[in-house]
Amino acid sequence: MTRQKIEIKKIDNITARQVTFSKRRRGLFKKAQELSTLCDAEMALIVFSSTGKLYDYSSSSMQKVIERHNFQSEHPAKSSQPSLDELERYASLSKELAEKTTEIRQMKGEKLEDLGLDELKRLEKLVEAGLGRVIETKDDRILKEINSLKRKGVQLLEDNQHLKQMAGTRRVQTDIIDQGQSSDSITGICSSADLPEDFDSSDTTLKLGLPFPESS
Repeated sequence: MTRQKIEIKKIDNITARQVTFSKRRRGLFKKAQELSTLCDAEMALIVFSSTGKLYDYSSSSMQKVIERHNFQSEHPAKSSQPSLDELERYASLSKELAEKTTEIRQMKGEKLEDLGLDELKRLEKLVEAGLGRVIETKDDRILKEINSLKRKGVQLLEDNQHLKQMAGTRRVQTDIIDQGQSSDSITGICSSADLPEDFDSSDTTLKLGLPFPESS
């Protein structure tokens, strides 16, 4: 007698539903255990019955599996297997890199044996254009250096002139001070020479009132 295919829908009969749940649950846990053992997979199953009863299975630690699941959800790891678009882009970039490398070597004068006349002419134009840009950039840099040196030279001349003016001003002030000191010395000497010979500069007492009477 062949087994009849059961329609997948909710079982209305409560007793039949509980019996089916019990059988399917044990079969599900058994398959999970076999898969974990055969494939070395870390597994965890959590099942709640219609009455709210908890059934679980874990190949190692349920807590560790849950923590690993949460971490993986927050930090999804990028697949190590590249997609087709990534492979095509990688091939395109590799080809472009090889072409540019060959072109640079040819501009240096290498690997020219396989080039035809048209390719050599094209390479010659590229070299001439590049050389022109190099010369133009070099001339621009030289001109900038010359202008910078000119500005520095003008600034140095101005600073030198300013220092000369400051030195001249100080020299004049020093001469004036020296002349003033010499005049004071001469004036002091002349004043001393005009005094009488019997002048006693030490008598500086101030006498007030009537003179004392002379004794008879």
